[in-house]
Amino acid sequence: MVSFVATGDSFITRKIADRGSSFTELAALLNSADVRFTNLETTTHHAEGVPAAVSGGTWAMSPPYVLRELKDYGFNLIAWANNHTLDYSHGGLRATETYLNEHEFVHAGVGENLAKASEPRYLETPSGRVALIAATSSFHESAAAGEQRPDMVGRPGVNPLRYHTVHHITREKMNELKRIADTVDINAERNIRIKNGYEVAKRDGTFPFGQYLFKESEQEGKATAPNAEDVERITKAISEAKRQADYVLLSIHAHEMKGESKELPADFLETFARLCIDAGAHAVIGHGPHIIRAIEIYKNRPIFYSLGNFIFQNETVTHLPDDFYKKYGLSHANTVADALDARSLQNTRGYVTQPEIWASYLPYWKMENGEVKELMLYPLELGFEKTRYNKGNPAIDRNKEILLTLKELSKPYGTEIEIEDEVGRVVLKASALV
Repeated sequence: MVSFVATGDSFITRKIADRGSSFTELAALLNSADVRFTNLETTTHHAEGVPAAVSGGTWAMSPPYVLRELKDYGFNLIAWANNHTLDYSHGGLRATETYLNEHEFVHAGVGENLAKASEPRYLETPSGRVALIAATSSFHESAAAGEQRPDMVGRPGVNPLRYHTVHHITREKMNELKRIADTVDINAERNIRIKNGYEVAKRDGTFPFGQYLFKESEQEGKATAPNAEDVERITKAISEAKRQADYVLLSIHAHEMKGESKELPADFLETFARLCIDAGAHAVIGHGPHIIRAIEIYKNRPIFYSLGNFIFQNETVTHLPDDFYKKYGLSHANTVADALDARSLQNTRGYVTQPEIWASYLPYWKMENGEVKELMLYPLELGFEKTRYNKGNPAIDRNKEILLTLKELSKPYGTEIEIEDEVGRVVLKASALV
């Protein structure tokens, strides 16, 4: 039997100043498991990279000593494919990898080329060998790793999970949309490229309106589906890993949601997660939207659609590029604190005003013969009421509201959660096999 514990995003920029009872209790829980996973959502280096033209939001750079802090918590397995991986271009990526290796972490999801970014990485534990494959659906297109050729090197980057979006509308609306497209010439450049042979016209019944695709349908709405090429590459890695390890974990960083409901995963993410279990993954660990999402038990294996935040210290970065300041109309005379004040409108908007960002949970589970045998849920709080320079440190929370929220979110997936003494327990049923 192998035991696992996983957390969501670790956006860590500071040392653990208070190592009192909150830290020791949490570290003890983490260290009670064989496998201890987190997602590193920052780059770690001494400005070895230059700021990229685009970022994941905040240009994320932390001193490499934060990796020692993660070691002190007990983590031994790290994913770092996410929307911040290329915040400091390829130099920041390579430096982060160097420091992860120096701290002897098993890490996955990023590499010098697509093959390296996609490959499984292996953790040796006394209870068994565990593989990690990590990917992200939330990234700028320039961050995706490129494939190596015999005559050309690949491109450093993340293991990408792309997806397709089609907006379904009625015939009446489609006709109106086409009239608008002709009026404003939104497809003019595309039409010229098609005429000159540089682009192929759509033959799947969809109509492009700028960068968006529409399809005529009686049932209106937005449909998303994972990119088949990426699914094939990732499931091939799962197939490799399940023959080389006792257990396979799949990490996916995904901000995407259904409509405007941030707590609901996009359709493509549900499809992808189940395809990964079908291919042999023993658990899918989701993170990215900075809030918690549902748990699904699929074929007696857990899918965590989002574990929320574990450490969230995005407002104690020490340096930001000029691009960040200009966004808020600031100049060289302004400081990081000025920029953060401008983004939050003096702490009146954004993440600092949203309690759900600062509440999450930590799952602890045991698996035997490829199936989950026990799954416990420990609520966490990250200091919503504190000042921004004190926020973001996790502690086990005795407030069961987090668990009640998780229970409601998980109901549509047929997942039953019992709560006792402010700890959740997923009720596992033989009938969960599908």
